[in-house]
Amino acid sequence: MFYLFILNTEIKCVLNMFKNQFNSTDDVSVDPKFHIFRIRIRINFIDQECININSVNFVREKSKISLFQLLDVYDLLPFDNPDGGAWKQGFEISYRGDEWDQQPLEVFLVPHSHNDPGWLKTFDDYYQDQTRHILDNMLTQLSLDDRKKMIWAEISYFSKWWNGIDEQKRAMVKRLVKAGQLELVTGGWVMPDEANSHYFALLDQLIEGHQWMQTHLGVKPSNGWAIDPFGHSPSMAYLLKGAGLRNMVVQRVHYAVKKHFARQQTLEFLWRQSWDSSPRSDITCHMMPFYSYDVPHTCGPNPAICCQFDFHRLAGRRVYCPWKIPPQPITEQNVQERALLLLDQYRQKSRLFRSPVLLVPLGDDFRYTESSEWEVQSTNYQKLFDYFEQHPELHVKARFGTLSDYFGALQRRLSSAGMSLPTLRGDFFTYADRDDHYWSGYFTSRPFYKRLDRVLEASLRATEILFSLTMAEIRRFHGDGLTAAGYPAREHFQKLTEARRNLALFQHHDAVTGTARDPVVIDYGNRLFHSLMNLRQVLQSSAHWLLLFDKSQYHHDQSEYFLQMVTFDPPPNFCTFLNILVSCFRFLVIFNPTEQLRTSVINIVVDSLDAFVTNSETGRSLPVQVSAVWAEPNRKLRLMSGLVRQLRVEFLWYGTRTRVNQDKSGAYLFLPGEEGPYSSSEAPLVRVSRGPIFSDITSYFRHFTHTVRLFHMEGHAGKSLEVSNLVDIRSENNRELVMRFVSDVANGNCFYSDLNGFQMQQRRTLAKLPLQANFYPMTSSAFLQDSTSRVTLLSAQSQGVASLRPGELELVLDRRLQQDDNRGLGQGVTDNKLTPSVYHLLLEDRRGGAQEVGGAAVQHLSLLAHLTSLALCHPPITMVTPSNSQLLKLSHFLPLGSSLPCDVHLLNMRTLDDVQEPGSPSQQVALFLHRKGFDCNSAPHPPPTCKWSAQDEVHTLIIRNSLKKLQ
Repeated sequence: MFYLFILNTEIKCVLNMFKNQFNSTDDVSVDPKFHIFRIRIRINFIDQECININSVNFVREKSKISLFQLLDVYDLLPFDNPDGGAWKQGFEISYRGDEWDQQPLEVFLVPHSHNDPGWLKTFDDYYQDQTRHILDNMLTQLSLDDRKKMIWAEISYFSKWWNGIDEQKRAMVKRLVKAGQLELVTGGWVMPDEANSHYFALLDQLIEGHQWMQTHLGVKPSNGWAIDPFGHSPSMAYLLKGAGLRNMVVQRVHYAVKKHFARQQTLEFLWRQSWDSSPRSDITCHMMPFYSYDVPHTCGPNPAICCQFDFHRLAGRRVYCPWKIPPQPITEQNVQERALLLLDQYRQKSRLFRSPVLLVPLGDDFRYTESSEWEVQSTNYQKLFDYFEQHPELHVKARFGTLSDYFGALQRRLSSAGMSLPTLRGDFFTYADRDDHYWSGYFTSRPFYKRLDRVLEASLRATEILFSLTMAEIRRFHGDGLTAAGYPAREHFQKLTEARRNLALFQHHDAVTGTARDPVVIDYGNRLFHSLMNLRQVLQSSAHWLLLFDKSQYHHDQSEYFLQMVTFDPPPNFCTFLNILVSCFRFLVIFNPTEQLRTSVINIVVDSLDAFVTNSETGRSLPVQVSAVWAEPNRKLRLMSGLVRQLRVEFLWYGTRTRVNQDKSGAYLFLPGEEGPYSSSEAPLVRVSRGPIFSDITSYFRHFTHTVRLFHMEGHAGKSLEVSNLVDIRSENNRELVMRFVSDVANGNCFYSDLNGFQMQQRRTLAKLPLQANFYPMTSSAFLQDSTSRVTLLSAQSQGVASLRPGELELVLDRRLQQDDNRGLGQGVTDNKLTPSVYHLLLEDRRGGAQEVGGAAVQHLSLLAHLTSLALCHPPITMVTPSNSQLLKLSHFLPLGSSLPCDVHLLNMRTLDDVQEPGSPSQQVALFLHRKGFDCNSAPHPPPTCKWSAQDEVHTLIIRNSLKKLQ
């Protein structure tokens, strides 16, 4: 069977979409306002089942539901930072004492251990030194006492530990999970960054973790746990809801926003997508109110008191309280005093929420490494819990719990009281944890690896699709006798799985962010490169099998593949040239990994000016343009003045603060000094190239090479400018290089940047905030617009973006910082590399306004921008037959009968793991389709030649075309 997932960013759906295609007499039960749904169809196309994603079942009175936009909150807040007393970034909290007489306070103390899959140490070193001991201790301690509980998030570590334990211990784990003592939360391979990661990778790491849980434990996660990503995206909330999660917890939100939410008792809310006018996308979200997720900042507003209840910090242990008041062991003599002191913190924290149910995390980074920590925490807390139970006049019940315990109790309390939670739209960027320390630096830190991340992502998607199609074709020819085909299916599937997991690992919030130590970054880079090499082998082998006219001639030779791809050099160069000797005929094989017919420029390096290309079927010559590959700049060409442009590109530097005792920029923080224009002692060298396919101009500066290219082509490929840079700032110190576009668009203080390549978010440049606060993450696109025009910038990599003045859009290309920014990394960012970046620029006419949903303007990319972005992020893949190979008869392979509608993206076609034989490919394929919302007010002239889904029976068309080769 295969699974079909449809992600829809519009409020549209077609009922009974499979009814006609499969001649079913039963209606498919799909609500037309759902935005994610999953259809399971067996391989014989008989059985159909629709699984709806149900929202949390709170009793809500519509008249009492409040809906607010985060943008409005940002406009409202002064973003000041007065001293709040014990809660420095908050306010004094008071209570009478009788608030819990009718509804007792219910406290869930949730043990957790946050395990970074790489940060100060590599993934493997952390596992060997700490994580495996943490999980061993968890298993022992929870098995000894059924009152003890724990939550765990990182499946990457859990799966590695699982592989090293015996069947008896595995059975113990399953019992603990079934009993509710151990809860796996979120279920992702990692706890991902939510600013730089593309939604493909976010979804893929979720699938990898969830499939592992389902295969080995037979469970699915219900609750999300994101306590360390540096800001939070509604795209992640949407994916969690679509994956079946009902609730989520977040932590790193701007301290002023937390304070405002705490005053309004809106720290728990229903997070809704910006385009959604219904509650279908709502997911219950709990925002932790204080500075951190460690014990001093989780029991209540006073960290000096809360630290006294982190018994891992008892006198004589390795960890201590910085407030210099250590914890005390709980005894009969002090239990009353200590219990009342702790209860006061619980009560104060409870006043920030609408419900008398309280979540109190108990943990920190890599906690419970030693069994003694379990013993001191559980023994002392149990004495406090027993005291509360023995004194009902205190109206409090406290116990160890999990997120399921907490949210279950919360739901019951809200239901019984007829209470509702407010509804929120928006995102939580840009994060600041104190003062003007905005975490906007990591949007760009280590851009080389951010680019490599997207290269691997595109390669993985293309290989997944070809592998799935190859497996379907082999089964068509050979049934289940895969070995008869000679195709190494299991070996290739294991390489695919490793690539999935390496890409997933890099989505960790200290990996793609560029905020790990140098040796850890090297380890990540080696993993990414290793997977690129493996994927190349799988793709070459799959294409070989699919293209052979006579399948019996297929022969797998790992030492020399029949089709050869681009050769990558080891890091840091990653050469992408394929030098083709043209002394004899050779076949070029082009794989278009998108679902659209497209016209593209294919770049290859040849050894002769006399090279020509013909269509292998018709014999017709194809247009070619020969351009020299220059070893050195041509010093005879100079920039000509008088060139009129509607858009100006500038380059500039940002330094960092220079005062001695002032914090400076680092891997996380952007704390700029004065901006300055980029200047060079010499005039730039300029090379102009003109030809029938493209024309470009390249400027050579000391720190970067800048190219602008125009394609002379029909269709959407010819409607944009390609802008590329090759940046090298290794000679600089404490500088950040910025590319700024200056236009005449009257956008005021508003612009739009994307969230994870999934949706657009309005941004407002606020004068009351410092410059660094007005930078936002840009995963793949940003635009400026007024009533008549729009300037759209599409990117092949993530980075920070801002529009500091009307008509301007600027991107940080690279940053080199000499010092640590005091967020735990302990180093600067000085491992810069020669780094490419690629963009496409669109100038579009507009008419009309924005779509209004719930009183808020919702904007999308235009259809042209979607198609251009797709082509940019998923370029054609070129392969060539060896010069000395026997010419075998090759055929075309067309898995689609025609293009899909141009607003429908085939996100992935993923072969699933065999549950009965883990590590082997099953006969199940997950087909992911994304129906994209688009702006009809920026239609190009002429419009795209493809149809969009509103013009056709889209779902019938998708099934007929997409599954043609799988039936």
